[in-house]
Amino acid sequence: MKGDLRDLDVRNKKVLVRVDFNVPLSKDFQVTDDTRLRGALPTIQYLLEQGASIILISHFGRPLAKLLPNGEVDKQKFTLSHVIPALSALVGKDVQFFGDVIGDAVRTKVASLAPGDILLLENTRFYPGEEKGDPAMAAAMAALGDIYVNDAFGAAHRAHASTTVIAGHFDATHKAYGFLMQKELDNAKKVQDDPKHPYVAIMGGAKVSDKILLIEALLDKADKIIIGGGMAYTFIKAQGGQVGTSLVEEDKLDLAITLLAKANKLGKSIVLPSDSIVADKFAADANFKNVLSHEIPDGWMGLDIGLTARFEYAEHLRGAGTILWNGPMGVFEMEAFAHGTKAIAQAVADATSQGAFSLIGGGDSAAAIEQSGLADEVSFISTGGGAMLELLEGKTLPGVAAILQ
Repeated sequence: MKGDLRDLDVRNKKVLVRVDFNVPLSKDFQVTDDTRLRGALPTIQYLLEQGASIILISHFGRPLAKLLPNGEVDKQKFTLSHVIPALSALVGKDVQFFGDVIGDAVRTKVASLAPGDILLLENTRFYPGEEKGDPAMAAAMAALGDIYVNDAFGAAHRAHASTTVIAGHFDATHKAYGFLMQKELDNAKKVQDDPKHPYVAIMGGAKVSDKILLIEALLDKADKIIIGGGMAYTFIKAQGGQVGTSLVEEDKLDLAITLLAKANKLGKSIVLPSDSIVADKFAADANFKNVLSHEIPDGWMGLDIGLTARFEYAEHLRGAGTILWNGPMGVFEMEAFAHGTKAIAQAVADATSQGAFSLIGGGDSAAAIEQSGLADEVSFISTGGGAMLELLEGKTLPGVAAILQ
């Protein structure tokens, strides 16, 4: 199969692996969530077993958007060297680090690698050419390896130098997807190509505008779309409901009506929360109460789905064949407004135990399922929020397409 790493001869070869090590750090630069590091392990371990030399490349944060007062990059904050201790511990051997990505010194360092060595290069985003898809930077990185492997699904929707342009320097027998990338694509196909019905999608988050394309794509595939989060109140107001000071996209009210009408015409359901937890201010210590979602008093805002909605949503998920979840049900970062999201996490896990295939679409949804302690009780958690969103919208991801060209 085109793009299959196992079809390539990597023994004694220098293999460039684009990973996604954009991980959260504590104030003293310790990795606080190693999910993305662990995600890269199968590919790294396979290449070690096959006798390859491994050169890892990744971005980390947005250093050029947060320059120091003197206009220079904050290398102390954004260096990828911070992940070396955690990565070495996971791999079970020392991972080398080199503080640059291109140049003569990098080439010399790479030339010294022996089979079984692992080298992590510096943050690709220290260079403006990375995000611009600079051909010269891509060519310089490509020259470091015999084979290119893209295992960075979380960055596959970006046409950057190290994710897309670089792949053009390798023919089909010298480039492939990593195992994490392949796993992401295979699981996305299960909800895109031949989902088991009933197919229930759960859409959350703040804005309808962020999810328009996904909702439209899902109306052709899913049987029900459950709506939570701030975006619900645009739909509720569009139907004439009173939503107090809840988040509403006034310029999307007509669109909300159009989506509801389209769902009705197709015989599909867009399900809105019958009640909400509302607060008198957007704060963790706000006063809050449970009210009907279309009768929110003036001065109050919806920050979570209500007690009845949680029960009703769980009932909608019961007996599902396929479940897609993208976006929280409320402001789950605040404990008082996290209970709706936790309830949905439990309902998805329960449905999975009864035979549903459940895909958690990355981002906040992935964080919520992890925090709920239910990560092992769902079918698949995507490592790429934005990339998975675009893939499910039906878009072609440049980092994916580049491997097949």
